[in-house]
Amino acid sequence: MAMSFTMGLNFLLLVAMVATNILSLYHLSSTTSFLRQKPPSPTTTAVPQHLLRQLQTIRATITHLTRLHPDKTSVSASTNPTKTPPSDLLIYSNLAPIASSCHDFPDLLHQYMNYTPFSTCPKDNNLAESLILRGCHPLPRRRCFARTPSNPRLSNPDSNVIWGSYPSATCNSFKCLNPKLGFDPNLDSTQFLSYKTDLDLTIPQLIDIAKRANSVIRLGVDVGGGTGTFAAKMKERNVTILTTTMNLGAPYSEFNAIRGVVPLHAPLQQRLPVFDGVIDLVRCGHAVNRWIPTTAMEFLLFDVDRVLRGGGYLWVDHFFCKGGDLEKVYKPLINKLGYKIVKWATGSKMDSSGVKNGEVYLTALLQKPKLR
Repeated sequence: MAMSFTMGLNFLLLVAMVATNILSLYHLSSTTSFLRQKPPSPTTTAVPQHLLRQLQTIRATITHLTRLHPDKTSVSASTNPTKTPPSDLLIYSNLAPIASSCHDFPDLLHQYMNYTPFSTCPKDNNLAESLILRGCHPLPRRRCFARTPSNPRLSNPDSNVIWGSYPSATCNSFKCLNPKLGFDPNLDSTQFLSYKTDLDLTIPQLIDIAKRANSVIRLGVDVGGGTGTFAAKMKERNVTILTTTMNLGAPYSEFNAIRGVVPLHAPLQQRLPVFDGVIDLVRCGHAVNRWIPTTAMEFLLFDVDRVLRGGGYLWVDHFFCKGGDLEKVYKPLINKLGYKIVKWATGSKMDSSGVKNGEVYLTALLQKPKLR
């Protein structure tokens, strides 16, 4: 097996080198014929762009294959079963092409794929999220056994987390995490239930708005939903909410699972992993704010439109940006969707960052037209 794989790599290298030589001869011959037929010109003939692209692709392929080529002096897998096979990344690339952004970070990618197949996966959750946040998503599949808590019990939420996987190594309980982050297993908070300002939209209000519009909310997505509080409270009303979240320094995904809701381990820039026109509600939580590049925000909004059914709702919840940008940038961006405005409320962001940067909040509920 190892010999045939090595022969395959050598064959690819040979083909790439031959193709390079042919292209070089083609370019050389075309340049020579040009000089014979015409007198010298003060301007230099540019190399065709398509030829440059082909040469760059071939050189990149040779470099990539050479880097991944196994060391001929190493012991083969047949004589040393514990030797880490260096070919997993190439095998996976052939079975299912890796997301193109993964190739932009070869060092991180090779570090992630440097593991021993059929054994326990390394402790590299932070490495995985580093790749995901850089656009390498979905990550390559691996043939190793995931680490799991030794004795997870619903009666003891802390037992459902491998606490050593997070930077706060001294914290081994949800109780020592910042309560403002939403780590509340008992769901005794009043979030989404109390109305204090016009920026608030409670779940009972949301359900009532849908009922008066002869609509129904059965399935939704909470984009950047953190600990899954919204999904858990909607579950009490027989509404299924999928929560996109990342484990940035804390066990957000595990906490969603403890609450019995589904965490989607996905970054904001990723296409929502659901089919077109099947979602009744999309909520964009506090993670969706002015720090997202405008172009990425536009793609996010149109992906929301893709998954929403006709008559479905987009809820922009406490989005914040600089005051001047709301009218100049974000309102026109949202208006591109052509949705009916059910609620549009703004207010000053009064924390230290908001006052310093002149930021404002926006809470908006918009309904997608039933017919396009």
